[in-house]
Amino acid sequence: MSSALGSTASPQRRRLAAGVAAVAGAALLLSACGGSSSGTGSSSSSGGNVKLVWWHNANQNPGLAFYKKIADEYHAQHPNVTIEQVPLQSEQMKAKLQVAMQSPNPPDLIHQWGGGWMADQVKAGKLMDMTADAKDRAAELAGNTGWQLDGKVYGLNFTLGVVGFWYRKDLFAQAGITSTPTTLEEFLTDTGKLKAKGIDPIAVGAKDKWPTAFWYDYFVVRECSKETLTGAVKSPKFDDPCWTKAATDFQKVIDAKPFSKGFLGTSAQQGAGSSAGLVANGKAAMELMGQWNPSVMQTLTPDQKPLSADKLGWFGFPTVAGGTGTQDGGMGGGDGYSCSYKAPKECVDFLKFFTSADVQSRYAKEVGQLPANKGASAAVTDPNLKSVLDVRDKASFVQLYLDVAFGQDVGNALNDAVSLQLAGTKKAEDVVSAIQKAAASK
Repeated sequence: MSSALGSTASPQRRRLAAGVAAVAGAALLLSACGGSSSGTGSSSSSGGNVKLVWWHNANQNPGLAFYKKIADEYHAQHPNVTIEQVPLQSEQMKAKLQVAMQSPNPPDLIHQWGGGWMADQVKAGKLMDMTADAKDRAAELAGNTGWQLDGKVYGLNFTLGVVGFWYRKDLFAQAGITSTPTTLEEFLTDTGKLKAKGIDPIAVGAKDKWPTAFWYDYFVVRECSKETLTGAVKSPKFDDPCWTKAATDFQKVIDAKPFSKGFLGTSAQQGAGSSAGLVANGKAAMELMGQWNPSVMQTLTPDQKPLSADKLGWFGFPTVAGGTGTQDGGMGGGDGYSCSYKAPKECVDFLKFFTSADVQSRYAKEVGQLPANKGASAAVTDPNLKSVLDVRDKASFVQLYLDVAFGQDVGNALNDAVSLQLAGTKKAEDVVSAIQKAAASK
C-alpha cells in the first residue's frame, strides 16, 4: 500500500474510513486550498504565474523539510511557478482525496498509490494522461507499471519497496534468537521463544486494518501462482483454493497468540503506543511493515533519533512449506503522484524534477527512503534499506498491495475481512467469501 509508499511515513499509506467528520474536514480544507486557479489542463501552458497545489503525506520531518526544500528549488528555477503544499497525515489522505477529487477545483498534485485505486480515478476522468511528457521518466522508475493503465502513464512513483519484518536485535538476543527465521515454522518457533521471555513478539496496527491485511497478502503470494494473482487483478475471481489456504496460514499465526497487548485498538503510526512506536521503544520485538517504517519510528521515540544499526534489523517474509505460490516473491508497493485532470502542464514538469535521479538520490540520503529511480540506488547506504532494496531487486516479482491492486471496494472488503479474522469473528473461508461478494457487486 504508502507510502506508502507512509507515508514519510510512507509512504505512508493509507485510509481513514470516510465518516461525517472526515467529509466535513475535507470540505473545509477544499475551500481553503483547491487546485490551481490558472490550471487549464494537460495540453496547455498557463502562460503566466502558476500555483500548483500539492497534497502529500510528508507531514513530519525529515520528509516535510525535504519537500519544502525541493519545492523552493523548483520555484527558484521557475519563478512563475509557486507550489502550495498541503501535508496530510497518512490515515487522513484517502478519505480527504475522495472528497477532493469530486470537487470542481481539485488539487493539482495528488498522492497516488497506483493499481485499482488509480484505475478508478482514471475511469472517472479525474487524472491527467502524462504519457507524452513523462514516458521517458517513467521508464527510469522501478515498478512504474503500477502507475500505468493500458500503456498510458498516469503517475510517477518516487519510491518502491517490499514489506518485511522490522525487528529489535536486542530483544531477539534476549530470547536467544541468533538468526532471523526463513520459514514459517522457524518464525513460529521464534515467537514462542520471545513469549517465554515475557516479550511481546509482534506489534500490529489492527485498528487501521491495512497492516493486518499485509499478513494475508503475503500468504497469498506464497500460496497463489503469479498467473492466479495477475488474473485476479484483471478479472476478480477467487475460486482457486490458494486464497483460502492463505487465510489458513494466517490462522496458524493468530493461533500462536504472538500479538502485543491491545492490538485490536492499536494504530499503525500515530503516537508512541502505535505498532511502530511499540517496536521503536522496545515494547515489542517486530512488526510486518513497509520500507518507510524507520522514518516513522524515529518520530515516536523520546529523542526522535533513528534507531542504531545494533538495535534495528530487517528480514523478509518467511517461506511456506508446500506453498504453490512464489516463495521468493515480494509484496509491497510504493508511493507516487498524479496530476489531476485540471492541472496545468507545469504539474508534470515538477513531477519529472521530483523523480529525477539527482533529487531521488538526495531523497534517499536525507529522508532515508528507497528511491524508485534506478539511477539513485547507489545513494542507499542504510544497511537495512539496502537489504530491502536487495530483496526488491532480486524478487521474481513484487505483488502490489492487494487492497490497492483490487481497487477501493474489493480492497476495503479484504482489509475488513482479514481484520475480523484476526479479531476471531471470521474463519479462513469467510475471508474469501467476503472478498468474492465484494467483487461480484462491482
